[in-house]
Amino acid sequence: MNPHLIKLQPYPFEKLARLKQSVTPPIDKPHIALSIGEPQHPTPQLIKEALIANLSGLGNYPATKGIAPLRQAISEWLCTRFHLPAGGVDPERNALPVNGTREALFAFAQCVVDPDPKPLVAMPNPFYQIYEGAALLAGAEPYFLNTTKMTGFLPDFDSVPDEVWARCQLLYICSPGNPTGAVMDETVLRRLIELAERFDFIIASDECYSELYADETNPPPGLLQAAYSIGNSDFNRCVVFHSLSKRSNAPGLRSGFVAGDASVLEKFLLYRTYHGCALSLPIQQASLAAWRDEAHVIANRELYRQKFTAVGDILQDVLSVEIPPAGFYLWPDVNQLGYDGESFARELFASQNVTVLPGGYLSREAHGINPGKNHVRMALVAPLAECIDAANRIKEFVT
Repeated sequence: MNPHLIKLQPYPFEKLARLKQSVTPPIDKPHIALSIGEPQHPTPQLIKEALIANLSGLGNYPATKGIAPLRQAISEWLCTRFHLPAGGVDPERNALPVNGTREALFAFAQCVVDPDPKPLVAMPNPFYQIYEGAALLAGAEPYFLNTTKMTGFLPDFDSVPDEVWARCQLLYICSPGNPTGAVMDETVLRRLIELAERFDFIIASDECYSELYADETNPPPGLLQAAYSIGNSDFNRCVVFHSLSKRSNAPGLRSGFVAGDASVLEKFLLYRTYHGCALSLPIQQASLAAWRDEAHVIANRELYRQKFTAVGDILQDVLSVEIPPAGFYLWPDVNQLGYDGESFARELFASQNVTVLPGGYLSREAHGINPGKNHVRMALVAPLAECIDAANRIKEFVT
């Protein structure tokens, strides 16, 4: 057995199930889950139609590299979305379809980390647990970068000692952030690219929530955009991860892509060829249709804005809650109410049959604190009426 398996912690939802196990919620209130970030808006019809129209592709083995039209659509989307020149992303060298970003984010560390020199893999804290598991199973030590209200819920990269950067082989970033929705501006991204050049590490930018933002005129910047702005047109040491799960309400499609540094993607393609993780041809065709259309994405953002407005109006007087610039989570601090995240989640479930996720399940003790301990994560993924019902129940519980 891989000796690093013992280092893996239970997944957050396993911990949540144990927390709720001995609690009996009120039977007169239907359950509302705000705990898991699974989009529940309808999957666009154009994706379903493309999937069905191409079912004959099930009779063919797909290539790991994906079909050329899909890579072309991905490359063009990146150039349009992140203000890159036409042809700035080469579909032959800079883009690779993947089975959703969860699989790719994990596999990426297995490919790029050299375990011999006792490497570090740095990541935000709280974080998507895949980052930690990927680092551990690659033989690296996770290094946690706390994100708190004092730092704008972003890592304070300038406080990281040079000796840490010197051991770092891979830096995971997530912008917009899960669970906070915080967005890194281009200045921060450029600073990270400079650090990567200086200390020779790779940046893996998880941009899964990049298409869910509050201000239609101000979309979050991306790592490739920042790289190009400082003359790094080859995207050296920069790799981004995008998904259709949140953008297009298609979590079951398990479709996304990685893009960036051609020399890194060349090795990642080799790894994935042995890994055996090519997307089926029907899924590739459905993905192509999704990346070619923006109308459904604009409509999707509006649905989330409506929910943030409605829920925020209900909770603002009873809970320390801020509407984030992006994503679909709320990240309230419940300590002022006399709770930590775990006790709040347990008692809310017992009282109102509403499930939220304790923030401490998404974070680790690091540098003297657990930055998620006094928070809960609320995913506003359910229909508007259900989110409003949940917010009213939370308000009743708090008051």
